[in-house]
Amino acid sequence: MAKGMYVPKESQPKQGKGKASDQKDGKRKIVAQNKKARHDYLIMDTYEAGIVLSGTEVKSLRQGRTSLADAFVQIDGGEAWLHNAHIPEYSQGTWTNHAVRRKRKLLLHRDEIDKLDSKSQESGHTIVTLAIYFKDGRAKAEIALAKGKKEYDKRQTLREQQDRRDSDRAIAAAKRRQRAREH
Repeated sequence: MAKGMYVPKESQPKQGKGKASDQKDGKRKIVAQNKKARHDYLIMDTYEAGIVLSGTEVKSLRQGRTSLADAFVQIDGGEAWLHNAHIPEYSQGTWTNHAVRRKRKLLLHRDEIDKLDSKSQESGHTIVTLAIYFKDGRAKAEIALAKGKKEYDKRQTLREQQDRRDSDRAIAAAKRRQRAREH
C-alpha cells in the first residue's frame, strides 16, 4: 500500500483482537445447551429472551459453567421466569455471590409472553430452555414452546436420524469409489 493512499475504513485491518471486537458481529457464544429437550420434546416455536442476572452470575456464565438439565420457564403474573437453571457460584465471589438455583426473570415482549402463556395452558404443552448464550455481550436464553413426545415418537426420530446417516455414508462411499475409478 502506497503512503498517503486512501483506503476505505471497511478494508483497513482491525486494531485489536479482543473479545469485544469478536462479539460485535452479533454472533452467539453458546454457554450451555439442553440437548435432552430436543430429544424429549417436539419444538413448535422458539424465542430469544434476555435474562436478568446479577454480576457474579454473569461472571460465572462467562466461565462457561451452567446446567440446563432441569430448567423450565413459567409465566407468572404476566412475567416469564426461568426456574431450576443451575449457575454455580463465582469462584472469586465473596458474600455478594448469588443463589445457585434461584428463579430468574426473562425479558420478552408483551405479545410473546401472552402467546406463550395461552399456548402453554393447552394440554401437553410446556416452555423449555434450549440454550443460554451471549450475544453482543448480553446474556440470552433460547426458549421454546414444546410438546412432549411419546416413547414411540422418540424411537421414530432416532430411527430417521440413523437412516439419514446411513444413506449419507452410502452416498459418500459411492462418490469415493467413482473418484477412484476416474484416476
